[in-house]
Amino acid sequence: MKFTYSILLFFFITACGSSKKNSDSNVAQSTNPQIIRDTVYIEKENTVITENGVYQATNTVLTDLIHTKLEVDFNWPKARMNGRAYITAKPHWYASDSLILDAKGMDILAVKIGATDLMYTYDSLKLKIKLDKVYTRTMQYTVDIKYTSKPNERETGGSAAITSDKGLYFINNTGETDQMPQIWTQGETESNSVWFPTIDSPNSKTTQEIYITVDNKYKTLSNGKLLTSKVNSNGTRTDYWKQELPHAPYLFMMAIGEFKMIKDSYTRSNGQKMDVNYYVEPQWESNAKAIFGETPMMIDFFSKLLKVDYAWDKYSQIVVRDYVSGAMENTGAVIFGDYAYKTDRELLDNNDNSTIAHELFHHWFGDLVTAESWSNLTLNESFANYSQYLWDEHRYGKDEAMYNALDEMDGYFQSAENGGFHDLVWFSYESREQMFDGHSYNKGGRILHMLRNYLGDETFFEGIHKYLETNKFKAAEFHQLRLAFEEVSGQDLNWFFNQWYLASGHPELEVSYDFSNGTKIMVEQKQDLNEFPLFKLPVDIAIYDGAGKRTERIWITEASQEFTIATTGEVKNIVFDEQEMLLAKIQESKTADMYLHQYYNHKGYKLRAEGLIKGSKAKANGIGESLVLAALNDSFWDIRIIAIEKSANISDAAKLTANPKIKSLAISDPKSSVRSAALKYLAEELEKDEMIAFLDNIFVKEQSYNVLTEALKALAVVDNDLAMAKAGSMENEKSSKMLLGIGQLYAKNGTPEKIDFFKNAFRSGSLKGFDEIGMLNNYTVFLINNPEQFEKAVVDYQYLSENGGTYTKLFLSQFITGISNKLGNDIAKNEADILKMDVIKDTTEIQQLQSENAYLRKVIADFQAIK
Repeated sequence: MKFTYSILLFFFITACGSSKKNSDSNVAQSTNPQIIRDTVYIEKENTVITENGVYQATNTVLTDLIHTKLEVDFNWPKARMNGRAYITAKPHWYASDSLILDAKGMDILAVKIGATDLMYTYDSLKLKIKLDKVYTRTMQYTVDIKYTSKPNERETGGSAAITSDKGLYFINNTGETDQMPQIWTQGETESNSVWFPTIDSPNSKTTQEIYITVDNKYKTLSNGKLLTSKVNSNGTRTDYWKQELPHAPYLFMMAIGEFKMIKDSYTRSNGQKMDVNYYVEPQWESNAKAIFGETPMMIDFFSKLLKVDYAWDKYSQIVVRDYVSGAMENTGAVIFGDYAYKTDRELLDNNDNSTIAHELFHHWFGDLVTAESWSNLTLNESFANYSQYLWDEHRYGKDEAMYNALDEMDGYFQSAENGGFHDLVWFSYESREQMFDGHSYNKGGRILHMLRNYLGDETFFEGIHKYLETNKFKAAEFHQLRLAFEEVSGQDLNWFFNQWYLASGHPELEVSYDFSNGTKIMVEQKQDLNEFPLFKLPVDIAIYDGAGKRTERIWITEASQEFTIATTGEVKNIVFDEQEMLLAKIQESKTADMYLHQYYNHKGYKLRAEGLIKGSKAKANGIGESLVLAALNDSFWDIRIIAIEKSANISDAAKLTANPKIKSLAISDPKSSVRSAALKYLAEELEKDEMIAFLDNIFVKEQSYNVLTEALKALAVVDNDLAMAKAGSMENEKSSKMLLGIGQLYAKNGTPEKIDFFKNAFRSGSLKGFDEIGMLNNYTVFLINNPEQFEKAVVDYQYLSENGGTYTKLFLSQFITGISNKLGNDIAKNEADILKMDVIKDTTEIQQLQSENAYLRKVIADFQAIK
């Protein structure tokens, strides 16, 4: 699963229960000792209270799922699903006459084995069935359960990563809007048991088949292969999907709608072709290949890198509306939110290949080998996170990979500082949803990179190959990953896993140098050692001296250490962590000249960027300015952006060289973000007439929406009236990003009549994903700058509360609170002014302020009444 860490809303799960025997209303209570023993244990949800607090144990395996067969059809108006589940299972070890299933918020209509009705109890969460006899671990049975799933009629919860646990979602099922009706599912963490009874635990695995009956106009998608598609006499069609390889229940999926399927393929190592298909709404059919088209290359790359072929029947990707997370790795049938929809022009600025790679890599790490508990979630998510680095490194080069890796590392730092530190393998969480954070994802990915650098590529990839082969189609815990690396490398790696997997935090290093008497490197670990471990860190150091360059490895093992390095002649530089691999916060004391040397002599992005930023401060003989000018021609785009930004601080004489180059970058740099940065710089440097003429050319020739947005901002710097007129001519662009850019301009500079732009934008259907939230933020700022429009805006916030995207609905209350607070402050100010005016008896002004306050109170009430 992929999600965004800025979502910080949390919800609590509640439920109510009932108990029935088949379709009767009588309570069926069993006194069988085996059932009572198992029930007591299961109802504790494997949460154990110890002297050290909560311990989240792995779910005890009482029953082995073997096969799940489902037959489903839908009551669209009522948002219900009629289901029949045939669950084939057996006791895991101990003989038993009971089966306990997760089944959330259902109507249970019948439970049978063959023709025999079975006794059961049901509390709306657990379905506890007394079997027809005692079964041993060598005996299979198939339970037949007839039920109705009612996802919209149960109390639901959610988290930052997965905003709802409804499990089964009906989108525009009553046809009240223009949006294409859809049905889709979201199972992680334990929500698929809303739409079929199962053992909803990551350490359960089962094969599956599903018969989906829908109106003939709809396409369906599920796991496995579509084996048959039968048109029925009543105008419906039944699609039969079957997956013969076992996977965890949270990976089951369905999606239904009038999607277009765009066919692609991948050729396996044995020469067989495999379907790779993309499901999109009809209007996006022509863009699907551009959005997803690198998928076959990714499958090939990862299969060869891991030396484990892609295991599943097919690889399909589908984009749905109102999705409750970023994307989800359902086996062979991945779901994306509508943020993935991008036109060819929008793809010039960014794509979602990192997310595509992330979900694909899960098909080895998560789907093939599954974390046995949510405490071990990093076994799924850290590998998926690291796949983004691996793909970037392969496809775009190490600079791109490291640029994005540093962004991921910053995401971990922010997540930890805002949400708290915890062990990577975390047995003491309060809610399993807490596991979906910057630790399991970002931190885990960076830890894998450190292990790769320590072991070397051959050993590292052979280790994960060993892990996959040993544990495929099983559940695993992190110790099995360690043992695989140990078996391949021959090393005891407990020191590495203990500090990175079973402890929290990260090193905070202060590094300094002393060249007065030989060459010494001083390193201090400054993290709180009462809370975080003293880390053992192998670090590569590059030494540049009179003999040239060499690399040595030092081992940091103490809170304060001094390393004496043999050097020859003048020491020009020492580069700490030459491999750019440490997950750490590092403060290093070096001269500007040494950083300047670092830029010119090191190949890695991180160290070059650092060299440019700090080396540009060198003053002697203008060498810092020369560095900035040189970096404008750097091979990597973000270095060029840094150089553009640093150009603002160089002398006028140096700008005579820099500015023509930056004008050239604004027109012809292959990276749109560089062109945007160049325009932002030039808006502050060029004279008004020159900048207007320059921008006229940009507006004619530029295709990137991000650059055009920056051009509007640049134009507003030199001539706001012209910028507003230009923005008005672009309001009909069908680009989410372009509309968002115009909204940013109007938020700051828009006059009252621009309220119509915002109203139309929210209803146009063009805003996708988080852009809708961005536009809502722009709208709120616009209203604060145009307070007379607040009353007209209430209807728009009400519209978004009913029709906005999932995240928009979640954030709406925050925007309404912000508006209410602002208007409340205005009321308080007016009240203070009234008190002052009452002293001088300014009756007319008092009446005007009282009238204004009455209006403001009404507006606040209208906003707060929004559902």
